[in-house]
Amino acid sequence: MSDEPEQNAGEQGGRLAEKLERLLRMTAPAGQKAPSNEEVATAINIAAGEKTISATYVWQLRTGRKTNPTMRHLEALAHYCGVNAAYFLSDEESAKVDEQLALLDALKDSDAQNIALRSTGLSESSRQAVSNMIDQLRKLEGLVDTDAPRDQPEKPRRP
Repeated sequence: MSDEPEQNAGEQGGRLAEKLERLLRMTAPAGQKAPSNEEVATAINIAAGEKTISATYVWQLRTGRKTNPTMRHLEALAHYCGVNAAYFLSDEESAKVDEQLALLDALKDSDAQNIALRSTGLSESSRQAVSNMIDQLRKLEGLVDTDAPRDQPEKPRRP
């Protein structure tokens, strides 16, 4: 007898737990840690006007101990985090949402937000110059390249 279905269920539950934990961390307000299981359950139940989910069940989902939640639970968790329930069901959808949340997280930094806001109204060439300057500063400070889209591919350096 093969144990493949059990492994597959564990894999699915692990991915669900990862996605839920990442989403809860990323949607927490700036400077705050991810909400507790009790906070999540309470907020969901208040929004629903009835007992929809328990703190224990949220914990079980976050830790991968429960791997097959109902659509009602997924929708409630997604609504709490402000995303579509497809986030939990599709790796493609969760990757898109994670990318957007990472951008929003970066913009929580007041200096980054200030730079972004001040670039509004600049010409395309001026915005490109600012982008190039930021790239150079990141290199000087030994920071890894970001995957930010560029209008033009970076030219290789000459020796």
